[in-house]
Amino acid sequence: MWIDNSVFYQIYPLGFCGAPFENDGVPAHRINKIESWIPHIKEIGADAIYFSPIFESDTHGYNTRDYKKIDVRLGTNEDFKNLCKKLSDNGIRIVLDGVFNHVGRGFSAFQDVLKNRHESRYKDWFYIDFNGNSHYNDGLWYEGWEGNYDLVKLNLRNEEVINHIFDAIRYWTEEFGIDGLRLDVAYCLDMDFLRRLRSFCDSLKPDFALIGELLHGDYNRFVNNEMLHSCTNYECYKGLFSSFNSMNMFEIVHSLLRQFGPENWTLYKGKHLLCFVDNHDVSRIASNLTNENHLKPIYGMLFGMPGIPCIYYGSEWGAKAHKNEGDPALRACFDEPVNNELTRYISVLASAHKNSDALCNGAFYSKVLQNKHCVFERNSGSDRVYVAVNADCEDVTVYFDAGCDKLEDLITGESHEFHGNITIPAYGVMYLRAV
Repeated sequence: MWIDNSVFYQIYPLGFCGAPFENDGVPAHRINKIESWIPHIKEIGADAIYFSPIFESDTHGYNTRDYKKIDVRLGTNEDFKNLCKKLSDNGIRIVLDGVFNHVGRGFSAFQDVLKNRHESRYKDWFYIDFNGNSHYNDGLWYEGWEGNYDLVKLNLRNEEVINHIFDAIRYWTEEFGIDGLRLDVAYCLDMDFLRRLRSFCDSLKPDFALIGELLHGDYNRFVNNEMLHSCTNYECYKGLFSSFNSMNMFEIVHSLLRQFGPENWTLYKGKHLLCFVDNHDVSRIASNLTNENHLKPIYGMLFGMPGIPCIYYGSEWGAKAHKNEGDPALRACFDEPVNNELTRYISVLASAHKNSDALCNGAFYSKVLQNKHCVFERNSGSDRVYVAVNADCEDVTVYFDAGCDKLEDLITGESHEFHGNITIPAYGVMYLRAV
């Protein structure tokens, strides 16, 4: 699967393009802005884009009105088709946000229920109780996602609903050439629906990728040969920033051993989960770290550990925003990309990752583990790389058996003799290929 060797770049289009929060119905071609960022996206090493919601919605994108129409605040379908063509011409794959658990109150079928009530042909598209009421005082009750009544839960066991969704996916695949979907709140989706979705998408495009938003629990319930190809690795998201903030590498390494280690009971060996240090729902990593000197090593860990690295727009140059400032702060509009030391460092890491079979697909072995530093091995058989991370403010010398007498540093390009030890620079990361 192509996603296994990719580096993703996430864009939240409504925020990225500076669209108003409420859908004002005023057409604007804001999505064309993304085209000017293509050189930057390529320069930092990303070869796939995950777009947060782009479909017509009531406000933030997750309350969909129309699955086959670009949000008027972003532009037209033709605008997006032209953008997809430019991205494809530049070797960048396209993954859209599939918000199929719920829709917005402005969704035409739900509006028909509000108007025609018992007589609506769409009443079974949702979970409706005509004897109740909602916070909107509609004179009827309906299920909303986690009690949010602006998000009307769909009945994914209704054949018309399934066909409606599948028809939209076919449209975006055939007309726009998209390469996959990130499924919003995949942990809420009906299991049978997910199986049918996988089969349907396989029939459209053999390498069509399905990535689910999962939080905690056993990811294998959803990521398997019948359902999703991958999912968000929230366990390691927390382990990453927490390990650096507490100066305790045991947390993230133990999570990685639990998920990908050599033991028979390892949970996700052979799977490629989507890994990240931040996204549109959480504090940006530059605001989440207590020591900004850890920005480079945390990205070094991200690109060195098992998984598919994903960069959230703006964070590659250290943009800040904390969750307590509200979602709009996390989903900011930047006039143009910034090229600074961190950006350039991430581009080097991305290049090393994509050009190493071990870093993309290799097994995981812990070699050295201390509170402030660690060394782990990624081994694909044909390629063997040692990832060394130092969270301390001082250089540290570590000893381990690399099974070779020469190491090539994939970050600096230098090679040197190995005599059983290496010195990891302060706040540093090394990717060392066994030669």
